[in-house]
Amino acid sequence: MLPPLILASQSPRRKALLSTIGVDFNVVCKETPELFDAQLSPQELCLHNAQAKADAVFKDHPYATVIGADTLVFLDGEPLGKPLNLAEAKQMLRRLSGKTHYVCTAVALVSPLGKKNLTPLTKVQFKQLSDEVILNYLNLVNVLDKAGAYAFQEHGEMIIENVEGDTNNVIGLPLAELTQVLQEWNYPVHTI
Repeated sequence: MLPPLILASQSPRRKALLSTIGVDFNVVCKETPELFDAQLSPQELCLHNAQAKADAVFKDHPYATVIGADTLVFLDGEPLGKPLNLAEAKQMLRRLSGKTHYVCTAVALVSPLGKKNLTPLTKVQFKQLSDEVILNYLNLVNVLDKAGAYAFQEHGEMIIENVEGDTNNVIGLPLAELTQVLQEWNYPVHTI
């Protein structure tokens, strides 16, 4: 019998994405301090945080396959997390305006079946954003719970010029890679 799946994330976006591949899972989260160290590479930093989330839940549920994830936006190698307030959100969007940045969603799977780490990067090009567009965007989207102060899936057409790579990775879960791991572990998943 396969270990039950646990998603160690409160993110409604991750929950919705994981639901699309047809697996049964529960959501269990433990408060985990996030590291925010610009000395680490994007993948190392995200993976550290994803592993901390997965390990904290696995400690209480050692019979389960736990999926921990962490998403960060990186501009010129500097991590941009969730803005503390709307003023910081405006500042982040101004910095991203007209530039290319990278989004990493690291996934750490911890299970009696083994351990797997995923650290894909997606390249995102922003449009040139006027202050008016930024204000309109902030009026439409709650950005305070989103890395880089934006959501690809919510009015992304207002701010995003182009994406190279997995758009699900930008939203919060690299589904293609995660599906592959779960298939290797014999979970009955719908391929995407």
